[in-house]
Amino acid sequence: MSTVYYVDETAGVDAPGNGSESAPYQSLAFALFTHGDAVKLLIRKDPNTLYDEPTQSALKKAKKGAEGLEKKKKKAEELAEREAKEKTAERERREKLIEESKKIQLKEDVSLPKATKIVHLAPLRSKRVRVNGWVHRLRSQKDIIFIVLRDGTGYLQCVLSGLVARTYEALTLTLESTVQLTGTLQEVPEGKTAPGGHELIVDYWRVLGAAPGADDAFTNRLNEKSDPSILADLRHLVLRGETASSVLKLRAALLAAFRETLTAHSLTEVTPPCMVQTQVEGGATLFKFDYYGQPAFLTQSSQLYLETCLPALGDVFCVQESFRAENSHTRRHLSEYTHLEAELAFINFDDLMTHIEAIICETVDRLLANPTSAAYIKQLNPSFKAPARPFLRLSYVDAIKWLNDHNIMHEAEDAEGNVIKEQGLTVMVPHKVGDDIAEAAERQMTDIIGTPVFLYGFPAELKAFYMKKMRVDGEGHVFTESCDLLMPGVGEIVGGSMRIDDLDELFAGYKREGIDPTPYYWYTDQRKYGTCAHGGYGLGVERLLAWLANRYTVRECSLYPRWPGRATP
Repeated sequence: MSTVYYVDETAGVDAPGNGSESAPYQSLAFALFTHGDAVKLLIRKDPNTLYDEPTQSALKKAKKGAEGLEKKKKKAEELAEREAKEKTAERERREKLIEESKKIQLKEDVSLPKATKIVHLAPLRSKRVRVNGWVHRLRSQKDIIFIVLRDGTGYLQCVLSGLVARTYEALTLTLESTVQLTGTLQEVPEGKTAPGGHELIVDYWRVLGAAPGADDAFTNRLNEKSDPSILADLRHLVLRGETASSVLKLRAALLAAFRETLTAHSLTEVTPPCMVQTQVEGGATLFKFDYYGQPAFLTQSSQLYLETCLPALGDVFCVQESFRAENSHTRRHLSEYTHLEAELAFINFDDLMTHIEAIICETVDRLLANPTSAAYIKQLNPSFKAPARPFLRLSYVDAIKWLNDHNIMHEAEDAEGNVIKEQGLTVMVPHKVGDDIAEAAERQMTDIIGTPVFLYGFPAELKAFYMKKMRVDGEGHVFTESCDLLMPGVGEIVGGSMRIDDLDELFAGYKREGIDPTPYYWYTDQRKYGTCAHGGYGLGVERLLAWLANRYTVRECSLYPRWPGRATP
């Protein structure tokens, strides 16, 4: 008795099916192709009908279909055999090339020039030059090898052909290997493009440090699909990418421009300590450590030290690391960040905001006037435009009204500061004077306004002990001469204030915050020995860079970012 195979034209499946009643085929043609015509076939239209023998016309049509499938099978087998032969031939050809390549030895001309940085190559066109660097990109085309070389100062397209492209080192070259290349620098042909508008026609080269291939190849360890946690672990390799390196080069240019601008405004740079025994922004965010048996902290701010410099050095600034033990994982927070801070004497609150505005605008103007830094901004943030002056100035009280007018609310909290929820949903309430405007609401307001905003006049209970009072309203709220500069897309990038210059008022500030004034004797002396009206500010360099370079998070704007749980590499 011949085996019976089943075909269900609706529910059957040809490839995974086996022709049983529980796993029928979908077509008669496939059943005939698979088992031949010496078997019994039963067919049905769908699972709701009974199986029956196929008609003669259906069998005739199916046989033609089976013949077509047989032809396809033979064609596929022939193609696979041909591809296998080609792969074998290509492998044998490459093995032969590699064996022959081991016999090729390039000879160095002792009169060859010394290595030149890529950034300095433009004036050397048509001359022989030598460069060192890393293989940033690598492409082979017939008997020509194209290398994009990176040395940290720029990128250079290099062309290897002829004997120099047939060496063992050339045939086994890998990405991120370090090489030394020598040849003639030529302008790229018309209609072609290359970094700098020129390329190196190599006549001698050597590998200085080979990078691994196969499973440990650079692109296997790191690529555009890598998980963020892997990118953080491999930050040392991420830095080699064009975007990451451009951000850091723009950062260097930004710091240099800041220094030029501040110096032009007659500020002197100083370097305060990072290990301190006093607090500035509240004890809850201090990193504490043992300092030879004494309690000490990593600084939250250099402000207090800068104030002591005013009588000796005049207006001063510093570019220093600050540390905040704040368990915050937002895209604009870091546990360690670069803090640009300044203090100015004999000014008023209006002078302070005008100064901050001038420093930022003039620094941006310097960056845009420099072709190199302007190119980085164009690359990273093509739509960037310098901010218009003057910046909008919005009082804290007016901001509360603005938020309520635009129906931007905040989370309700109980007396202990816990978020109130009803039926699993967070209760949202309007803002009122005395509320600390949350980061999300603040950023939403800034993004809607769309321009830089000075938010000023915060309640004293929300600010540090050293801030000068501005006024008291009819409800008893005491406001301070303090300001935050908010930028669209980022939020707060600068915080500043006028400082208390009256000795009695300063002691009242210590008392209000429960601070023992004894360790602050050196700070208190500034009001004792010739006080004056003065103010200052702190700017988060990573935040300003995120705004300038259009980065989603400040983590992209730090060499090795630190945030809660991350202190490697």
